[in-house]
Formats: sequence, C-alpha cells, structure tokens
Amino acid sequence: MKFNEIMHLSFYTDQMDEMRDFYENKLGLKAKIIMRYEAYKGKKDRGAWAQRAETNPKDIAYIFIELAPGQYLELFPKADHQLEHEVPDTRLGYSHFALMVDDIYEAREELVKAGIEIDIEPNKGQSETWQMWIHDPDGNKFEIMQYTDKSLQHHGNIEEDQKKYGK
Repeated sequence: MKFNEIMHLSFYTDQMDEMRDFYENKLGLKAKIIMRYEAYKGKKDRGAWAQRAETNPKDIAYIFIELAPGQYLELFPKADHQLEHEVPDTRLGYSHFALMVDDIYEAREELVKAGIEIDIEPNKGQSETWQMWIHDPDGNKFEIMQYTDKSLQHHGNIEEDQKKYGK
C-alpha cells in the first residue's frame, strides 16, 4: 500500500466563527466545502445528522478549509455529548500538525501582522528543520516549518530501526 498525502485533519469546535476567522482571515486559507445538515435529509442511516436535517437544516454539518491543494482541515460543530478541549500534551494520541512554508521569517511577520501570537519563535530543531509554534482559537497547537538542505525529513537517519522493521 502506498499513501499519496494526508487528505485532511478533522477537529470539533464550539467556536466555529472564531475558527473560521482564524484559518480563513488570519491565515488566508479558503473554505472549499461548506456542508449543511440539509444534505442529510431523508438519510436515516446518518443518525443524528439526518435528525438535524429536519430540525436545523441550514446549520453547518462540516467545513473543509484547504491548507494546500488537495489537503484540508475539516471543522465540525461540537456535539452536545462532547467534553471540553483538554490542555495539549495531557493525553496519549493526537498531538499537533505542521504546515510547511518557503520562508519561516516571512511567515512569522505575516502571522504577527494578522494578530496571531507566536508561542515558540522560529528555531532550528534537532532534525535541522526550521520550526515555530502557534495555536488556533480552540488551543490546537501546530508548527509552521521550513525545510533546510540538511533537514532529516529529506535525508533520514534510520540505522538500527531499519533492521528491526525491515524497510
């Protein structure tokens, strides 16, 4: 099996307007799909979404915001049963995502002009790749990264692990 790319990352939010403002207006990304519950009208196999199609058909079921060609951030409105967002790095599982740029310092300048707080200033990580950290209105942390000629993501550093996993 060969994967081509990450198609989308998905988040639930109880701040849809703030999240859209952040990703669309401050980061300059564009919504590509805005699906409303009315699309699920009469589709009983879709459970709660079909019910919402009857009670709140014009409400947003999900939005796909394009990060790069063919790659998206999918936002769902918070469901009634969902718990509040936890502080990052307190549970196993999902940690963060990263977006690539050509010039990390230019990206930093644009982020600051848009009113976005920089959590960790640009620095070169152990992988020889530039990184800086920001967060969205829900507290989801993510990296903005820039490859260098020495980036391990291009060159690798696999030795003993290759023997163990046979790739």
